[in-house]
Amino acid sequence: MELSNSHRPKIAIIDPNTPAALGLKFMLQDVVPVMEAYTFGSFTELMANSPELYYHYFVALNVLMSNHTFFAERRNKTIVLTPSAMAESQPAGFHCLCTNLPERQFVKSLLALEQSAHAEGRNLPPMHGSSRGLLSDRETEVMALIVRGYINKEIADRLNIGLATVITHRKNIMEKLGIKSVSALTIYAVMNGYVDVDSI
Repeated sequence: MELSNSHRPKIAIIDPNTPAALGLKFMLQDVVPVMEAYTFGSFTELMANSPELYYHYFVALNVLMSNHTFFAERRNKTIVLTPSAMAESQPAGFHCLCTNLPERQFVKSLLALEQSAHAEGRNLPPMHGSSRGLLSDRETEVMALIVRGYINKEIADRLNIGLATVITHRKNIMEKLGIKSVSALTIYAVMNGYVDVDSI
C-alpha cells in the first residue's frame, strides 16, 4: 500500500473484512475530514507501513486479541470495532465502537465518539474551507429536522409549510452540500454545529 505525502493526521483501520474497512474509511473521512484514513487487512500489513505515524487505530476485535500488547500500549489511540454493544463483551479499558448497528445508530455512535474526543476540533488541526453560509435559514431548519429523524410531512407540519416546499428544500440542501444520503447529511450537521449529537 502506498501512503500519500499529505501532512494531514492519519487514521489506520485494521480489519480483515475489506468491505467493512472501506465503508468505515469513507465514514471516517466524512466525520473527521481533516484526517486521512488507510485500511490494512492484517496487523502485519500495518506493521509494514510505519505504524507510529497513525493518530488513531480502528481495530477489529480479533486483531486486537491477537496483538493485545501493541494496542494496550497505545490504548488512548485505539478504538476497537466490536460485534456487540454489550459492555461485558467489549475489551476493558478501550474505546469501543459496535459495528452491528443500523446505519443511523452507527453514525450516531461514531459521531459521539468523535465529539467526546475532538468536540469543536479539539486536538485536531484546523479545517479549511468551511461551508457555513451555503444554506438559507429555512434550509438550515429543514436540515436539522431531517437529521433528527422527522419525515417530510412532519417537517411541513412543524414549520407550517407545504410538503412540496419541504421536498424542494431537501433537494436544494443535498445539491448545495454535494451530499447524497441522510447519514452523510447527519455527519455534516453535527460536525458543523447545526445539531447536537444527542439530539439525533
